[in-house]
Amino acid sequence: MSAFSESGKLWGGRFSASTDELVEEFTASVDFDKRLAACDIDGSIAHVTMLARVGTLTEAERDQIIKGLKDIGTDIARGEFAWSNALEDVHMNIEARLAERIGDVGKKLHTGRSRNDQIATDIRLYLRNEIDELTVDLDRMMTALVDVAEREADTIIPGFTHLQTAQPVSFGHHMLAWFEMLYRDRSRLVDCRRRMNVSPLGAAALAGTRFPIDRYDSAEQLGFDGICENSLDAVSDRDFAIEFSSCASLIMMHLSRMSEELVLWMSQQFGFIDIDDAFCTGSSIMPQKKNPDIPELVRGKTGRVYGDLMALLTLMKAQPLAYNRDNQEDKEPLFDAIDTVRASVKIYAALIPAITVKPDAMREAARRGLATATDLADYLVEKGIAFRDAHAIVGQIVSHALAAGKDLVDLPLAELRQYCSAIDEDIFDQLSLEASVAARRHPGGTAPDQVRAAARRARERLQNTT
Repeated sequence: MSAFSESGKLWGGRFSASTDELVEEFTASVDFDKRLAACDIDGSIAHVTMLARVGTLTEAERDQIIKGLKDIGTDIARGEFAWSNALEDVHMNIEARLAERIGDVGKKLHTGRSRNDQIATDIRLYLRNEIDELTVDLDRMMTALVDVAEREADTIIPGFTHLQTAQPVSFGHHMLAWFEMLYRDRSRLVDCRRRMNVSPLGAAALAGTRFPIDRYDSAEQLGFDGICENSLDAVSDRDFAIEFSSCASLIMMHLSRMSEELVLWMSQQFGFIDIDDAFCTGSSIMPQKKNPDIPELVRGKTGRVYGDLMALLTLMKAQPLAYNRDNQEDKEPLFDAIDTVRASVKIYAALIPAITVKPDAMREAARRGLATATDLADYLVEKGIAFRDAHAIVGQIVSHALAAGKDLVDLPLAELRQYCSAIDEDIFDQLSLEASVAARRHPGGTAPDQVRAAARRARERLQNTT
């Protein structure tokens, strides 16, 4: 007997006419959900294994179905599987092919489940694997940042607020700020994975099934930590997809901030870094150009992932319980968010080691920006002058230095004492860029020894999470 009804569908027993061709084209999802095929087959194998254990299938039926599913999986992996829009989705394509290969026993695969719990299971399995891969990519990028931080702990760069020179910092310290962003991102992904790692399988269409299934058995086979407790919620929940897309949006936001700094730093106006030619492109008309395309593209792709998050939030905002066909639209934005954030992190993990630092340009920019003015104010406070008075005095000295075209450390003592008699010769031990950076010696500060210690701690934290 054919697996198809007269309507040409596995579900078509209730229908007397074939589906309109335009409807088939509009409702088909196989073009994008076929990437779930391996997860769909894993879920089906766990399901039939459980059905045999509870006595709904015989062991011979189980073995025949499992062999058929594995053979189909091999065909798919080799690109030898013909997908059909007429069969709508990945589930029905695989199930129909199974029935063609092994006959009526293949039709027993769907006993005790629905496409509703099946797709919810597939997406969780797929996303779980992608999260695991993404955390590996993040670990590679964070390791690269720690390597740079240790190497450049003594390199001085101007720290900015409002993109104006503020105080000198270690370039290694700046790289560890990027590390902290990504470390939080990784932590959020781990939390997201933990919450999503429960099995919807067995919830069936929405109310569960009358067959004597063992949901804990199939959940354990698939590596889930437990089961979704409510069948209505199990088939309709897409919180996990939204949460992942939120995590992905935060990652992309951090990468975009990094991108902005790299683009600025590589410009001739800054000249702080160079990026290896392998990660840049040129101009079709201007021969001198070397463009930081990777950071620019990542910065642009950030908005795309934000859009994926908004698409999923909007998709779910007015859905009544339980499953609705709207949810067919959950996969494309989720897949796009996955693909985009993984590609961005992966290329950044390779790009970070390809950055060449230009310490002389960084140091000159910090010197030119009078970055040790705060140190001079702190010095006056230590001499017993109230901070607000010290701030005003240093403001006058800064105006004098700017007019003279000098750094603070280059001003003669006599000129400094014109503004405050409390200033002594020892001020010159504190006004250099190196002295300013070295003075911030507390944990979390920018002193080179603290940067190296923080880099060691960062490496230990990474080792403890992997």
